[in-house]
Amino acid sequence: MKSKRIIFALLIVLSVALFGCNGGGSVSDDQVAKAADYPALADGTYTVKFTTDNTMFHVNEVCDGKATLTVSNGQMTVHLIMPSKNVVNLYPGLAEDAAKEGAELINPTTESVTYPDGLSEEVYAYDVPVPYLDEEFDLALIGNKEIWYDHKVVVSSPVEEEEKTEVTEETEAADDTETETAESDELINGGQVSGTYTCEFDFEGGSGRAYIESPAILNVDEEQVTATITWSSENYDYMIVDGEKYLPENTEGNSVFTIPVTVFDQPITVIGDTVAMSQPYEIEYTITFHADSVTPVDDTTDSEQE
Repeated sequence: MKSKRIIFALLIVLSVALFGCNGGGSVSDDQVAKAADYPALADGTYTVKFTTDNTMFHVNEVCDGKATLTVSNGQMTVHLIMPSKNVVNLYPGLAEDAAKEGAELINPTTESVTYPDGLSEEVYAYDVPVPYLDEEFDLALIGNKEIWYDHKVVVSSPVEEEEKTEVTEETEAADDTETETAESDELINGGQVSGTYTCEFDFEGGSGRAYIESPAILNVDEEQVTATITWSSENYDYMIVDGEKYLPENTEGNSVFTIPVTVFDQPITVIGDTVAMSQPYEIEYTITFHADSVTPVDDTTDSEQE
């Protein structure tokens, strides 16, 4: 079911590859009206989902796409832990307003995060006012290049901290299955595009010393979509994706694997087992394949090289 969804998604990607979109907006009376219409949360602390309009702007990987929302006297503030110190200020509005003299910028605090491989580092965190939930609002950022960028963000799905502890593994598994089934059913009647493509992706996890070369090669047939990936190291002896173990396709040179692609534009959690240390060690990573970067491989070029 899921494979048909991915295949149809490729059709959509290829059909819109030549087109783009942009949007604008600002903190306005309309936003105030939306905030007034939304049922107020009781004062307390909640876990929320934090999503943005760009895969390069996200919370730290240890947060798994989540953030902490605090409600006090009806005012909502979300605490965002960033991946690094590259974002030096935020602004609750548009970039053009953030650049004006006297603009009240959101300054960072510094926090320490510990990654699955045991390494720790200091990163920036921000407390951002939230006008309303479940709909996008403007949040501009400026990085080390001192250029302001516009972004749309969404804070959604609040779960009170006390309630969060009551969620069982069985409930989470059932929710994941229901979501995957709905996504598959939505696109079950789509077309099929068999062939070979390249696809850019984001790669996170580990200490940052090892990486996977981008772009990957996508192989699409009527049954599934797979990606052939090459590590920067020869020391990976297997990978695990969705509970399945995959062995390398080569015996010399940097480790090469072919793994399934189950979704675009969302992180896929994978495990790589490295033998670079004194004993084998499994490390968790995430790979996010970007749908808008999918490009057919030129068969003519391939044949000429052969």
